[in-house]
Parts: sequence; C-alpha cells; structure tokens
Amino acid sequence: MWWMMGEGGGPYCSKKTDDYCADVCGQESGRLLSMSRVRCILRGFDIRALILLIMLIPTCIFGIYAHGQKISYFLRPLWESPPKPFHDIPHYYHENVSMENLCKLHGWGIREYPRRVYDAVLFSNEMDILTIRWKELYPYITKFVLLESNSTFSGIFKPLHFAKNREQFDFVEPRLEYATVGRTAKKGDNPFVEEAYQRLQLDNLLKLAGITDDDLLIMSDVDEIPSRHTINLLRWCDDIPDVLHLRLKNYLYSFEFLVDNNSWRASVHRYRENVTKYAHFRQTDDVLADAGWHCSFCFRKISEFIFKMKAYSHNDRIRFNKYLNPKRVQEVICNGDDLFDMLPEEYTFKEIIGKMGPIPHSYSAVHLPSYLLENAEKYKFLLPGNCRRDRE
Repeated sequence: MWWMMGEGGGPYCSKKTDDYCADVCGQESGRLLSMSRVRCILRGFDIRALILLIMLIPTCIFGIYAHGQKISYFLRPLWESPPKPFHDIPHYYHENVSMENLCKLHGWGIREYPRRVYDAVLFSNEMDILTIRWKELYPYITKFVLLESNSTFSGIFKPLHFAKNREQFDFVEPRLEYATVGRTAKKGDNPFVEEAYQRLQLDNLLKLAGITDDDLLIMSDVDEIPSRHTINLLRWCDDIPDVLHLRLKNYLYSFEFLVDNNSWRASVHRYRENVTKYAHFRQTDDVLADAGWHCSFCFRKISEFIFKMKAYSHNDRIRFNKYLNPKRVQEVICNGDDLFDMLPEEYTFKEIIGKMGPIPHSYSAVHLPSYLLENAEKYKFLLPGNCRRDRE
C-alpha cells in the first residue's frame, strides 16, 4: 500500500483535500504523534491573532482593575438619570440697599425683628475653615452648636481636635454649645451609618442649645460656608420657604480652584419641633443662588489631606496606597487634579467631558469671606498663587 503512504511514512492526502486532517482529528488520530494533533487543532487559527488575544486578556483585566471606577463614572449617564432640577431663587444683594427693599426683591415681607439663628456642624479636624466660618457668621448667630467624635466616619480613632484647641475660639464661647460623642463604628463598617448616627446626636444637642419653633437652623458641613449677608437676609425676611437649600461656589483645595457654582447640600430651615431633623441630602426643590462658598479639602498641611482621605465616608476611593504619598498629594494640589484620580460625578456626557482634566486656575479673590482677606498672610495657602503646603 505504498501509494497510500506519504514521504514521512504517514497517511497521504491530496493537496486538494483535507483527508489528512480528517484522519488526524478523527478515529485514526490516536495513532499519530501528539504534535500532529496540536498542528491539526491550530490549523484553523491565525497564530498572531492567538498571541494577541493571550496578551490582550490580562491587559484588559488589569485595565478594569486600575481604571474600573473611571469607566463606571464615565458611563454614569447610561445607568443613572439626572436628579429633578432645582427651583432657583435669584439672590439680590448690595450693601447700600435697605433690608426692606432686599426682602421685597425676593418677594418676601420684612419682619419687625430678626429670627434667632443656630449654626450646627459635625467637626473632624478643619480648624482653619471652622475659624473662617465662625468669623463670617458671628454677627448673626444666636448659638454655635458643635459635635465632635473621637473617631472618624470610617471608624478610625482620632484626637478631639476642637477640645484641644478650644481656647482659639474664645470669641464664640458665650454662644457655644459643644459636646463629644464616643466611637460606635469599627474600622471597615459602613461609614454612612456612623455619619447618620452622629447627625442624630446633633439633633439632641440642638434641643439642649434651646432651639425653638421658627428659629433658623443652618445645616451644612464645616467647609460649606453661607455668606454673612445671606443669613442676615433670611433672618429678617418674612415668608421665606420652610426649607431652603443654598447654592454655593464650589472650590477645591483653596479659593484658587473654582470647580463650579453647583454645591447645594447646605440648607437653612425654619425649625419645627419633632419635624426638623438634621440631614445633609436634598430636602426641597428650592435653592437660593450665590449664597456662599464650599471649600472642600482646604487644609494647611499635607498630613491633614491624607487624614481626610482616609477618614471621610468615601474612603473606599483610595484604591492604591500611592494616592496617599505626600509628594503626589502636593503635586495634585498645585495642578488642580483629583486626589483619587476620578472622573467628575456628573449625569451627562457633556458635563463629564467638560470637567475632565485639571481644574483651571482662578486668580480672583473678590467676594471671599472678609476674615480671610483681613488675615491674608495667615491664610495665604487658601488664596490664589499659594498652592504649596506644610508637610506636618
């Protein structure tokens, strides 16, 4: 049967047929060498495409691991609709216009005497921003209410910074209602549960401070600072909304990096016993335009940035230890980049793309808190052109 044998002694098949491979991959394949089987299996594959595929799969896996959060945020418009638009209330102000006319411009009446105002905050370690906040609001606040915990929202023990530095705030001491709360969360627990617990304790502290019906209550984080004239307007005007959000200019790291004008979580409430609850989410559709400043991560020291990154409710954004490197943090601050290397939290592709990349530098220091400008040398790290921070 020599005419049935190939040159190497194996089965012969015409170049015009696939008989050789049919035999190899069929019942006769057991009599062939294993290498022949491999050649048969790979016969239908392009070896270069196979190598490319082998390289591409681990690359994709690593890319998803390293940048999955970015991908998720960029695709947010596909899986989450934008929230209902706010009803924006125009804000009128000039120092030479009477309060009666200002109230009238807003469609409100004027009171015979102003309401009492309570400013209530949860405090972590924002010493400089707290000073600027209280100096800005001081003329119109009846009671400053501050609650401090010995742990962060993420369950990390921390010193009682305010208690240790209370003498710096002697100017508010006669109007101060201060208390501390012990740790309830453990490291690794849901930080939003601990945050909600502390806000509940703040409700109790407000009652001890003597708040009553129709007093104004400011609900905002320490770094969300209503302007002085905004609070004066609301305490003097009649018929203001029961709940009113404040639209603040949104800054990051200092007043050099203006992100947008869309910070809205700060709110002012006409207090109602057993109804008003301290919260930090959307509670109404009404928002007053241009009502102050939100200066997020506006710290003096690099160590304070790193502490905040690990401490606050979104500490899960620290995906790599390199994010906490002091040299990197300093570079991010001066460039106006994102500390967590994230994309903007927006709801449309247009807004996401428009905010991608570093925040543009702003060189305007107009209409900032007066105490900040009066003490510009002390707080120069918050002003344009001074991005360098102390290490400790």
